[in-house]
Amino acid sequence: MKVRAIFPGTFDPIHYGHIDIATRATRIFDQVVIAVYDRPLKNLLFSPDERLSLVSDSFSDVKGIKVCGYSGMTVEFCRKMNAKVIVRGLRVFSDFEAEFRMALANHRLAPDIEVVALITNEEHTFLSSSTVREIVSLGGDVTSMVPGHVKKALLKKFKDFDDGEYYPVQSLRD
Repeated sequence: MKVRAIFPGTFDPIHYGHIDIATRATRIFDQVVIAVYDRPLKNLLFSPDERLSLVSDSFSDVKGIKVCGYSGMTVEFCRKMNAKVIVRGLRVFSDFEAEFRMALANHRLAPDIEVVALITNEEHTFLSSSTVREIVSLGGDVTSMVPGHVKKALLKKFKDFDDGEYYPVQSLRD
């Protein structure tokens, strides 16, 4: 039996922590669908189409990975894609509590879909999309955190903001 897993997220932007979790998931599952959520309840830097493009480019040479956008509930997307597993990544203890609650809610909605959490590699524990965005917004170098095409897109996006656009950044100092 072939097992398809969904790795959902906003990926705003995708970074090496996401790439690590997805790539490792391909060693466990026959296919991993990177599911880019289109309407999260948070401020986004990139549009859904931009995020889909950045994610697709990040996995263009990885076997066993498919990239799709989706709307609505993740468990419904799993059913639509005939996936039996949701893959999540855990970096730090605070991730566990949020992921645990989300897994319980998803299990209540869809007891036939399992949640598998992979622990991030040590070098990625500090990494989050908001961290990457803030570093770039302050002129820092994210070369070790994101692929080159993502860095280029981030630099262009923040250059556009320098031309009068405004993007609210949640500070690491908070």
